[in-house]
Amino acid sequence: MKHLLLASLLGSAIAFSTAAMAADVDLKTLEAAAKAEGAVNSVGMPDDWANWKGTWADLQTKYGLKHMDTDMSSAQEVAKFDAEKDNASADIGDVGAAFGPIATAKGVTQPYKPSTWEQVPDWAKDKEGHWALAYTGTIAFIVNKKLLHGSEAPTKWADLKDGKYKVTIGDVSTAAQAANGVLAAAIAMKGDETNIAPGLQLFTELAKQKRLGINNPTIQSMEKGEVEVGIVWDFNGLSYKAKMANPDDYVVLIPSDGSVISGYTTIINKYAKHQNAAKLAREYIFSDAGQTNLARGNARPIRAEHLKLPEDVQKQLLPNEQYKGVTPIKNPAAWEATSKALPQKWNEQVIVEMQ
Repeated sequence: MKHLLLASLLGSAIAFSTAAMAADVDLKTLEAAAKAEGAVNSVGMPDDWANWKGTWADLQTKYGLKHMDTDMSSAQEVAKFDAEKDNASADIGDVGAAFGPIATAKGVTQPYKPSTWEQVPDWAKDKEGHWALAYTGTIAFIVNKKLLHGSEAPTKWADLKDGKYKVTIGDVSTAAQAANGVLAAAIAMKGDETNIAPGLQLFTELAKQKRLGINNPTIQSMEKGEVEVGIVWDFNGLSYKAKMANPDDYVVLIPSDGSVISGYTTIINKYAKHQNAAKLAREYIFSDAGQTNLARGNARPIRAEHLKLPEDVQKQLLPNEQYKGVTPIKNPAAWEATSKALPQKWNEQVIVEMQ
């Protein structure tokens, strides 16, 4: 009898796999199909990143889905989907915003629009449902108020020019956070994805003043007092602050003269062995409960303006009003080309001034 029931459910799963692509999905059918599959295997979604642990625990409790993750970079995830094809060992991954379109162009994803689809901004999703940002990252400042050498804490990019503190951005040749920091500064000073000269000029001035740090701002370097003002993703800054022995010594803020917002998107493997479980995972990630889980990991949910988060969770995030001046990447292709050329320009214009 159990075998007949399983066969029936799996039959529903196969039929549902092509139907579950719109925001008006039959969630009961999806849940039954996912339960029949019984597991969901992810890549790049470890327990300690964005509180994925909470989401996997909920999916286990609510739907009986066993979970296993293999941590890897965004590029490695896309390559894995492409290389394994029908021998897929992964069902779902979490990649940086730029890699959603790349994975879709490679033909290794399948679409699924969760029932909260309309509350996801157009800039943050693929119109067919192949990818959608579940949470965002916005370039922010993390300021050690004890290490400002008499200066006021900066609240905008323009303030950095006149401070006495060192500004630590990291290695633009290897760290997406650092590269986006240059773009954010450029956007604040009337540049864009095709013109990052204003941002480069700011950091060149800091280099001339011997006030630029090119080590990556991390929890370890902050604990050693090596970061006075750091340029970081907001979720990193908030996580670092929370882990400090004296968190009140730090402030995390979005520069008021502008910044860039990006984020991370789930991609569902076209060849997934547990494709309905992967779709149910995305459905849950975009639900109120799933978005709250992300917020508990200091990641700003994409549906933040539509949520009423628990008070303790809301306190972990920056206020919504700080994000009014942020700008998404409007021309991904241009930014990809610009970011590839950035390391050479950085070395020629900025690093040379540090020597």
